[in-house]
Amino acid sequence: MEAALALAEGRLHDAEPALKAHLKRDPFDVAAIRMLAELAARIERYRDAEALLRRALELAPDFLAARSNLATVLHRQGRSGEAVAELEQLQRLDPGNLANANLKAAALGRVGEFDEALALYEQVLRTLGRQPKIWMSYGHMLKTVGRQPDAVAAYRKALALAPTLGEAWWSLANLKTVAFDDADIAAMGAALDRDNIGPEDRFHLHFSLGKAHEDRGQAEAAFTHYAEGNRQRKALIDYDAGQTRAAVEHAMALYTPDFFAARTGHGCAAGDPIFIVGMPRAGSTLIEQILASHSMVEGTMELPDIPALHARARAMGGVAALSADDARMLGEQYLRDTRIQRKTDKPFYIDKLPNNWLHAGFIRLILPQAKIIDARRHPMDCCFSNFKQHYARGQAFSYSLSDMGRYYADYTGLMAHFDAVLPGRVHRVFHEHLLDDLEREVRALLDHLGLPFEAACLDFHKSDRAVRTASSEQVRRPVNRDGVGQWRPMEAWLAPLVEALGPALTEYPASS
Repeated sequence: MEAALALAEGRLHDAEPALKAHLKRDPFDVAAIRMLAELAARIERYRDAEALLRRALELAPDFLAARSNLATVLHRQGRSGEAVAELEQLQRLDPGNLANANLKAAALGRVGEFDEALALYEQVLRTLGRQPKIWMSYGHMLKTVGRQPDAVAAYRKALALAPTLGEAWWSLANLKTVAFDDADIAAMGAALDRDNIGPEDRFHLHFSLGKAHEDRGQAEAAFTHYAEGNRQRKALIDYDAGQTRAAVEHAMALYTPDFFAARTGHGCAAGDPIFIVGMPRAGSTLIEQILASHSMVEGTMELPDIPALHARARAMGGVAALSADDARMLGEQYLRDTRIQRKTDKPFYIDKLPNNWLHAGFIRLILPQAKIIDARRHPMDCCFSNFKQHYARGQAFSYSLSDMGRYYADYTGLMAHFDAVLPGRVHRVFHEHLLDDLEREVRALLDHLGLPFEAACLDFHKSDRAVRTASSEQVRRPVNRDGVGQWRPMEAWLAPLVEALGPALTEYPASS
């Protein structure tokens, strides 16, 4: 009871020792094991949470709450296919549980089963139609499949039920196509003035008001809200720019010409994957949309598998210690784990997790025939676009101008290293070059991939494929310059970014 009260009040530092002490006395108390797993999940120690929940289910296979928690933890780790399997078992055991049905709909969306996910959301809403967060999740799925008016209506329904729900306001702002009116701005301001809203609602409202004022050309008010939203969000996360720099230095020291020469023939020879890496908000979704319009390429999503496999390699003794069999096994594991995302028989598919730039050397080791595309955008446009973007999870570097500048510089520095170590293996697409001459850049991209030119790639905006990123509505329009130079009205406040970027700004573009 003491631990449960501490958890309910958010006193995790009190709950953890109480639970561990209790489990030392009674290691078979599955309720306490589940509570310790909940604590681990709250601080994003998902592997620990998973291990604890599996132990609880080993002791009590019919412990439905623990199985539901396990599905949630799997989903949060990006293992949504496994989560769906757990939830299907739960549906058989507890068919009336709408919370599990709601989670299953979200997990189905993550593995590309959009029609089933939408049908499940609609089923849940027939009973739980006054739950604003379910309307919001339904809106996310509608946005993904391109039903923007329906998505807007779902977000508005959520706000009608909960006017202070900051994430619903941000969901509207994040469509990039909705202009807030005076009543919207007044409603968001009134929500911020309330004392009883949580920190997540508060910072989402600041990001949304930043967008509202920016759309109206009110630069100072917009920056004030963006800066405050970022400040509040950063206070809730743990990010150390020095750790990113250390990881980059480690990669530069590890991945040398001698490293790859000594490992000729290592890895899985399959050439199916196409990796699009770089900064978020750099045009990677546009490149994906172009390539996914080709008859031989399937678009998927930002897949979490490479970071997970890299962590596994580290647990095996480190990347340098991997044998030829190890490297092949990891490459084959990647292909198996991502198979659930492939819905067609097209020979190539895209993994567009931007953060994979840090693992370009690892990708080359375990999948030597895979292609890597570096999506590059002007540092001021790219970083400012990240600064005004709130991410549901990940991208912890993006809530500080100085952190962001250092991250961009580290990214370009490591990619320059791979240009030297693996010349010609990474194909760079500058966003501005795409805007200047779309056909020239598309032809060069397809040549690098060994694919024939198809005119459909130029008409990418006509594709009806689902898009699961913040750029979903932008890539449903022809190329345009709307995002170029948006930082200039706020230049007076961006000095920390300019200073942190250093040569990454003054030397852009460093290569072509």
